[in-house]
Amino acid sequence: MIGWREWLDLPALGIAEIKAKIDTGARTSALHAFHVKSFKKDGKEMIRFQVHPYQKDSHNTVTAEAELLEWRHVTNSGGHQQLRPVILTPVELAGQLWNIELTLTNRDVMGFRMLLGREAVRQRFLVDPGGSFLLSEAKTTKSRKQPHP
Repeated sequence: MIGWREWLDLPALGIAEIKAKIDTGARTSALHAFHVKSFKKDGKEMIRFQVHPYQKDSHNTVTAEAELLEWRHVTNSGGHQQLRPVILTPVELAGQLWNIELTLTNRDVMGFRMLLGREAVRQRFLVDPGGSFLLSEAKTTKSRKQPHP
């Protein structure tokens, strides 16, 4: 059982923790990303991007690279279609590690830097919409890098 929000890790992207909203209305998971650039590496199409993993903190920045899975048209929360890069990356929650498809988009104006969509939680967790941090309580109290003033 997971709550409507949980702390996750994206180890392959160098993101040790990020607060995610569990969104069963969204098919695919989404990550706040900016300065998104595609490039070739060893014959593979790659994506390099930056992430501000903490809400209301634009100082802590993680630069990540991942292999591009595809470009996909996604309907955003405002009902508009966007063409977004999609990557496949491991996510870790409560000691479980599994791969998810993750679209990259600018979520600066959104409340959460990451959405964990229904395909990522399907046949893995039940969602308690009244609970928060049911599997990641320890992360909410552990000391993190504090935002710069």
